[in-house]
Amino acid sequence: MMLKGSFAQLGAFDTLRKVSELGYNAVEVSQIPMDAAHVNELSRAQSELGMDIASLSVMLEKPVGRPGDSLREDFSKIIDDAQRLDTKLLRIGMLPHPAMKSLESVIDFAKEANGYAERLREHGIGLYYHNHHVEFMKYDGKYMLDVIIENSPAMGLELDVHWVQRGGLDPVRTIEKYAAKTAMVHLKDYRIGQVPQSAFELLTQGDNEGFMAAYKNIVEFAEVGEGNLDFPSIIEHSLAAGAQYMLVEQDELYGRTVWEALETSQRNLTSMGFAHLF
Repeated sequence: MMLKGSFAQLGAFDTLRKVSELGYNAVEVSQIPMDAAHVNELSRAQSELGMDIASLSVMLEKPVGRPGDSLREDFSKIIDDAQRLDTKLLRIGMLPHPAMKSLESVIDFAKEANGYAERLREHGIGLYYHNHHVEFMKYDGKYMLDVIIENSPAMGLELDVHWVQRGGLDPVRTIEKYAAKTAMVHLKDYRIGQVPQSAFELLTQGDNEGFMAAYKNIVEFAEVGEGNLDFPSIIEHSLAAGAQYMLVEQDELYGRTVWEALETSQRNLTSMGFAHLF
């Protein structure tokens, strides 16, 4: 997802060559067209760069306004792409927006996803669900994520530690709770940013509501090690849970380039003692 702009500008192979030069040896593919040209370049990056295509992104239905393959419409193609790229893990990045509207619609989504997970297993491929914060809303005291898990026993998890924190839970305890289901972990930090100067200008104008709106909205995504999450514990517990991949991601960059962000995360993880994981 971080690299989609570079994929469009430089192409998949040259983008992944730069990723490799930064020390990363695996990539998750998301929000790029899985057309023949991209699949060919991903395959080339595998053979020439040793890049591991860790996982591919899929959805139940075609997304609106961005590329992506649908399990409903592209099932055979998805299997063909995964087999060509030697990818054993597929991930659903979010349940369809309309599925969030009720408990019944969440259950319907989970049951349909479970059916595809069972079919994918027949081809040696696993299906996993990636959380945001919305999955930690509760229905009658039960997290939406637990509703999804209960109704999709064949589907595993890709836990995103920033979104777990934003959902009000502790990432380490959450990894422990879902250890048996978790194959991938997204590493991105959770930073409290500075109240913007524009908010103080609103304050001097007597707009206290405007100031408070800005004051409440200062949570930021951050490079690993540049925020408040305890990554040594997160990584150790991810390893203990048997996670196959820990994938660096950052949804917003706040003026930095993607290459600066990836280099900072790599440097910080190395300084924490995790160079051997790259």
